[in-house]
Amino acid sequence: MAKASRRSTTARDQEDGMEFDAPPARRPRAGAGGRWWVGVGRAVLWAFMIVVIFNGIWFPLRGGLALPDTAQEPERDDGVTYPETAAAAFGLRFAEAYLDTEDPEARLSALAAFVPEGEAASLDAPADSLTGDNLTVVAVDVRDDNHALVVVRADVNGEPMRLDVPVYAEDDALVVSGRPALLAAPTQASLPQGSAYEHDARAEEQLTEVLPGFFEAYAGEPAHLERYVEPGATVTPLPADSLEFGELSDLAVPSQASNGNDDVRQVAATVRWNLPAPEETQTGQLTQNYLVTVVNSGNEWYVRDIQGAPHSFGG
Repeated sequence: MAKASRRSTTARDQEDGMEFDAPPARRPRAGAGGRWWVGVGRAVLWAFMIVVIFNGIWFPLRGGLALPDTAQEPERDDGVTYPETAAAAFGLRFAEAYLDTEDPEARLSALAAFVPEGEAASLDAPADSLTGDNLTVVAVDVRDDNHALVVVRADVNGEPMRLDVPVYAEDDALVVSGRPALLAAPTQASLPQGSAYEHDARAEEQLTEVLPGFFEAYAGEPAHLERYVEPGATVTPLPADSLEFGELSDLAVPSQASNGNDDVRQVAATVRWNLPAPEETQTGQLTQNYLVTVVNSGNEWYVRDIQGAPHSFGG
């Protein structure tokens, strides 16, 4: 029994020893412990650093070699720069000389100042063949930076016509670049019918009490003008004794303002003025139309601005 017990004890000791002894060492596999990913990360980092350093050196160098210095480059203006105002005055003076054929020799001498040397003779016209009155420039038809047609409206031999004058411009220099052409006068436009709108009868009644006083002060009593003008606004009165207020013959106030602010309205006013006349002479009258901007302060109307009416015929 004792032998059996010892054998049992020995067997348990061997089993316990096998349980607690360390396992045999094994050779680690390639890439174990994440070392392979560390190597890859280092390679990517070095590649990134090389690209950054290369670009930091190459791009400024390439920019300095290939790109122009935009700071010193003059700005380009793609718009047409033809001198319309100067050409209009130049073309008008030419037209005045061209349409005056009373003295052909003097005419050609005057035209020589406008055309290239030796070309004045090509503009010859018989004596008293052309007359021009009421000349005015109505348009400058610009073709490019150097070429344009100056359109002059005139009564030629008593009939309304137009004269197209070709004017060449280079810097500040101008020259008539070809023979002018007589054409029919510009046609007269047809006015559209005035747009209908609802009237604000209450505002018209109130302003009928205010605006006559304003127009009186506007023409003859500038010291009282401030009473009718909106605080902060400026309305310059007419010159003294130029007109005398007669009556406010018509007034139209829209029921709603075009900008949605009903405290500010643009009203159409028809005013009849008395004209100054010598003693013992009947005073004449002059009817004119105005567009008056008025402001409602809550209990009173004030004038903010006054100008001519853009459309009073056919309304």
